[in-house]
Amino acid sequence: MIRKIDINSDEFQTELELTKQFTNKVLEEHNLVYNPDDEVNESIQMGLTRNKLIYGKRFCPCFMVIGNTPAEQENSENRLCPCKPALTNEIPSKGSCHCGIFCTEQKANEIKKQIDVHDAIATHSRGLTKEECINLLTKVEINSLELESLLEARELGFVNFNLVDTREWMEWVGTRIKGTDYLIPTTSFYHALERINDQKNIPVIVYCHSGSRSAYCQRIMLDLGFKSVANLDYGISSYGGERESGDN
Repeated sequence: MIRKIDINSDEFQTELELTKQFTNKVLEEHNLVYNPDDEVNESIQMGLTRNKLIYGKRFCPCFMVIGNTPAEQENSENRLCPCKPALTNEIPSKGSCHCGIFCTEQKANEIKKQIDVHDAIATHSRGLTKEECINLLTKVEINSLELESLLEARELGFVNFNLVDTREWMEWVGTRIKGTDYLIPTTSFYHALERINDQKNIPVIVYCHSGSRSAYCQRIMLDLGFKSVANLDYGISSYGGERESGDN
């Protein structure tokens, strides 16, 4: 049973401050900078805090923690922040870690430019036709702008689909994409999936923080007979549209 974390508790807030000190130290030690998108950084810091309170270690929040006991977790290939794949592969080759919080200065500047371009495109969006919506929902992956347009089209009645968040309850409360229909956490996926098992003919879009956990859930849903399941490329960390928070 996964422990439920109260993000407003003194325990969590104290540990969150320690986590922020920890990520600051990582930047200093490896000559890196934060992602220019503050929501990405806050989400990862909260995820690291959650894992520290649950498992006693700051496991990467973008991947499932494998193992039910400390010994099993130690012997599994769990990512402990800052993880070796990030430091030796992802950051040198791509400019940022998988989660996006730790970046080279050059990558951070690129992301800042992308955010500015996204805002400009979103301001001048022409919207989608019904046929374009249907075609998008058959894709394996969609990007942030495509999801924004699909949500807009759904409000207009052009298309119907379920938007599913596969992160954990704490992440969902902190921030989620406005228009999310269901929270189906990866750690209790099969049980939570029962909520929409009778809606397999309705297209689904899944997302997590960076796209890894939701891609795993996407494969399971397709194997279980869901008609179509698209994954949000790079997850909520790439999403520039409206968000909401709270447990309502």
